[in-house]
Amino acid sequence: MSFSRMALTVPAFAVMLMLAFAALGLTAPAAQAQSSEQTSASSQGPQGGAVPGESLGTTGSADQWRAIRDGLQGSVSIPDKKSAILIQSGGENWRSIRNGPLMTYGSWLLLGTIILLALFYLLRGRIRLEKGPSGIRIERFGALERSVHWMTAVSFILLALTGINVLWGRHVLLPVVGPEAFSVLTIGGKYVHNFVAFPFMLGVLLMFVLWVGQNIPNRHDLVWFAKGGGMFSKHSHPPARKFNGGQKIIFWAVALGGLSLSLSGLALMFPFEFGLWAKTFAFLNIFGAGLPEAVPGVTEMQLSNLWHSILGLVMIAVILAHIYIGTLGMEGAFAAMGSGYVDENWAREHHNIWVEEMQSSSDKAPAQGQAQPAE
Repeated sequence: MSFSRMALTVPAFAVMLMLAFAALGLTAPAAQAQSSEQTSASSQGPQGGAVPGESLGTTGSADQWRAIRDGLQGSVSIPDKKSAILIQSGGENWRSIRNGPLMTYGSWLLLGTIILLALFYLLRGRIRLEKGPSGIRIERFGALERSVHWMTAVSFILLALTGINVLWGRHVLLPVVGPEAFSVLTIGGKYVHNFVAFPFMLGVLLMFVLWVGQNIPNRHDLVWFAKGGGMFSKHSHPPARKFNGGQKIIFWAVALGGLSLSLSGLALMFPFEFGLWAKTFAFLNIFGAGLPEAVPGVTEMQLSNLWHSILGLVMIAVILAHIYIGTLGMEGAFAAMGSGYVDENWAREHHNIWVEEMQSSSDKAPAQGQAQPAE
């Protein structure tokens, strides 16, 4: 128990003790008026650790306390029936996981990702155009695709920063900026996190609709993975259509991870409304998973919180790698989502099949991928 909590507990215990003495003083005359048999029985004191009269007294019932710790539910007259649970032991498990393995391994994941990317850059360097710029640009992404990408990207960055503050802010940011500034940042960050979540969810949905047809795995992806995507050796760019194997992994990570993040986030924003974990457990039990048939409401929130945090950290690590390749790691890659046009030599080196498909259909005007002179 912390010192501050103990400081609050000691006065409370003292008040309770004084009230107990007062109650004993008020009931003493009535106790003296009881029958001699009752007085004799009560004066015997505890025998064998039990209070006379078959009262629980100061002895404990292991079975009773075990049931309470397991979430034994009584009955209450108020609408919130969760209040009938005296002790929700899962809260301690949630706190231990969140403040223990989640924060520890989450730190290793993010720091490890940054360190690995830095080492890769030092050892491999920036992936340059082998033949240099050609002076001819090819349209890679239209205005709608770029708008959807940037809406999703900016909202995800804001969600990541505010989510990291929730997890580590009090340990890292609070000592630096002080309690007043930290309070303002955290309260503001909470509202940013809640409201920016909706543009992110919309962006994930639109990205899926726009690009799912071009992110179906094919045989060229096997060659791409076998050659490491050309990331570890020069003059070895495996063939690829509009999206290569690595980009398809990013796409499906964002699509599926974004869906799961959205569902768990909605469960946290609207607590006790969806019962997603109970439905998931029931679905998995169809295949013999042997999971509990129902999950209490508070446990539902704890599971949603842990899953939301774990998945969020994994997606941050994935997006860090995506940001690295799209900016510092590869020459000419940022232009694809910047202006929407890429150099023809860049397109031939990294997406040669896509260039050939675009040129074969160049007689169809207007056609995405049509070459034009550089400005």
